[in-house]
Amino acid sequence: MSVEAESNARLGPSSPNPGGDEPPSAPSNSLKKDNFRSAGKLAVVVLAMFGFGYALVPLYDVLCEITGLGGRSGGVVEAKTSLDAGVDLDRTIEVQFIGTVSSQLPWEFRPNEQSLHVHPGQVYETTFFARNLADEITVGHARPAVSPSEASRHFNKTECFCFTLQEFSPGEGRDMPVRFVLDRGIPDSIETVTLAYTFFNSR
Repeated sequence: MSVEAESNARLGPSSPNPGGDEPPSAPSNSLKKDNFRSAGKLAVVVLAMFGFGYALVPLYDVLCEITGLGGRSGGVVEAKTSLDAGVDLDRTIEVQFIGTVSSQLPWEFRPNEQSLHVHPGQVYETTFFARNLADEITVGHARPAVSPSEASRHFNKTECFCFTLQEFSPGEGRDMPVRFVLDRGIPDSIETVTLAYTFFNSR
């Protein structure tokens, strides 16, 4: 018998696990169930977050309609009601105009007049000037804000560039009209109203 064979005979059959450790066991069924439940809960949370985000939009609209937050004012229907009530020539209110542009939109934007003195119930028109300073077509949308907030419910626009998106060619500039009327129900304590527009990039 060779030396190698004799050595093997003394050691006996080789073991597949010389260290004597048990092979790692597969994950238990309870652990799998826990992982599955955790994943399910996470999915529910994500869906709930998306649903809450969509729900905020109509809630915000309702809040704006009630409080005037965000400069929500009336439109054509409300303006007709204001006109039907007649003009209050005994009262004069100053309406101030402000125009600003988001940093993401390369425009020049300003009111062509700083203010108007108006009678409630009478339609007035003013204009804002905008120019595209970029060398490409740009599209913007205007977001109005009326202050004080109590006045926004009595400030009604019959025509406004904020009703639609505004597209400008490179270097194009133009005047954009706003027609509005303050209804006679505006509180007597309000003597000055500010109409401000901010233009944002729509692309």
